[in-house]
Amino acid sequence: MKESSESMKPIAWVTDSTSTLDHEFARNNHVYIVPLRLIVNQECFQENVEITADQFYAKMRQHEEVSSSQPPIGEFIELYERLKDQYEEIIAVHCSSELSGTYHTSMQAAEIAGASVVGIDSKVGAYPIREMIMRGVHWHSQGLPVREIKEKIENIVHNMSFYLLPSSLTQLHRGGRVSGSQLVLSQLLRIHLLLRFDEGKVIVEEKIRTFKKAKQKLLDTLKRDLGLIKEVCIMHANNMEEALRLERDIQELAPGLGTEIMTFVPVVGIHAGEGTLALSWIKNNKINSILG
Repeated sequence: MKESSESMKPIAWVTDSTSTLDHEFARNNHVYIVPLRLIVNQECFQENVEITADQFYAKMRQHEEVSSSQPPIGEFIELYERLKDQYEEIIAVHCSSELSGTYHTSMQAAEIAGASVVGIDSKVGAYPIREMIMRGVHWHSQGLPVREIKEKIENIVHNMSFYLLPSSLTQLHRGGRVSGSQLVLSQLLRIHLLLRFDEGKVIVEEKIRTFKKAKQKLLDTLKRDLGLIKEVCIMHANNMEEALRLERDIQELAPGLGTEIMTFVPVVGIHAGEGTLALSWIKNNKINSILG
């Protein structure tokens, strides 16, 4: 049953910086963003707080030693200690627990702080998390209880697609996801990997010769779902030029499909490499429609 707008109380949302949420939207809708850490030559920065994406990529080109880490548990504990006295209900939506310990750290912190938190593992990052939270805020404004909002968001998790096309395998090699022999072979044969999120993990969908063919495969994959989606998000790691080309290709493929271009948060660049492209979309159905 929906609550009346007069009796409805605000709920708090907790997420991390991989959500790519606009900070003004967050301030206006009780969303609290805990930043991941970016480490450049042992110097630590809060993602999108102490360093912008442009600044980070500039540093990344100058230094080889770059990595990332989850937020410290103390930061979550402090936040939950504060929120539990201000809100009756809290929903936490975090990046994939298969790729980061952020979700588990957040849940552990909530328990330590004695805060009742509804946790959701998005099994992804970037655009889909942003949509989960923005739609969740909308559903709450419509009077839906937290239980139903959680069900709807989890339905988005099962109906989203996310594909990545790394610019090179160098960063994946540095992160231990590609062996040295695989890196050399890919460079010799001009092999590109098409990666896909699957149950929270990033897996190899296909190995493809030449970037042009890899991008075409990405478009062919999108084409299969055109009847089920209204928009697609094009993401890039400091590669706007190629993102714009991809947008033009999509508009030729599906003139009526909405498109959005989003810059990846720096942590993606650390693991997939500067220049990486990605596409993500959410299949529409009655439960995950924005109209609720």
